[in-house]
Amino acid sequence: MSMGDFISIHPSELKFPFELRRQSSCSMQLTNRTEKYVAFKVKTTNPKKYCVRPNSGIVLPGSSCNVSVTMQAQKEAPPDQCRDKFLVQSVIAPDGSTNKDITPEMFNKEDGRVVKEFKMRVIYIPANPPSPVPEGSEEGTPPRSSSLENGIQNFEEVSRSLEDTKEKSSEAWSAISKLTDEKASALQQNQRLRQELEMMRKDISKSRSGGFSLMFVVLIGLLGVLIGYVVKRA
Repeated sequence: MSMGDFISIHPSELKFPFELRRQSSCSMQLTNRTEKYVAFKVKTTNPKKYCVRPNSGIVLPGSSCNVSVTMQAQKEAPPDQCRDKFLVQSVIAPDGSTNKDITPEMFNKEDGRVVKEFKMRVIYIPANPPSPVPEGSEEGTPPRSSSLENGIQNFEEVSRSLEDTKEKSSEAWSAISKLTDEKASALQQNQRLRQELEMMRKDISKSRSGGFSLMFVVLIGLLGVLIGYVVKRA
C-alpha cells in the first residue's frame, strides 16, 4: 500500500495483462486516511491509450473509492519497458462536497493549496504465462513429462485418421469407377438403340415404297383388262 498523505493507494503499480488486439483492465483502490472530505484526480501521460473511470471524485472520511483503468487494444507488441505513467492528485475539499463540485482549480498549487501527488508506473504482464517446467528427480534422471506420451498419442490418432481417410478414399474411387462403367454401358446401349431405330425407319420406308409399286402394277393390270373387255364389245 502506498501513501499519498491524504489517501492511501493500492496497488502502487498498475499491472495490465497484455494481449494483442484485446482490451485489458486493472483497478486501484483509494482510501481516505483523514477526517476530511478528499478530492482526487487521476492523470496519465498517454490519455488516448487509457480510459480511467472515474478520473476524479470525492472520497468521504474513512471511506474508499475504486478506480478502473482500461487499456485500449494494441496492434503492436509493447517495448521491454513501458514509459507510461499515472499521477494521482489529492486535496482537502470542503465538507459536504460532491463530484459535481470538483473543478480544475482545486488542484492548482499556485493558489496556496496543499496538493498531494503520487506517481504510478505501468507494467505489462503476459496474459497467458507459460506453465512451469517440471524439475528432475533426485537420481539425476530427466524429468518425467507428458509431452512424449502426448506426442505418441497424437501420432496414433493421426495414423488412425490417415487409415480411415485411405479407406474412405478407396471406397470413393471404387464408387467413381463403378459409375464410370455404368455411364459407358449406358452410352453404348443408347447408341445401339439409335442404330436399331434408324434401321427400323429405313425398313418402314422401304416397305411403304414397295407397297406403292405393287398397288400401281395391280391398277395397271385392272385397267388393261377393262380396256380389253371394252374393245371386244365394240
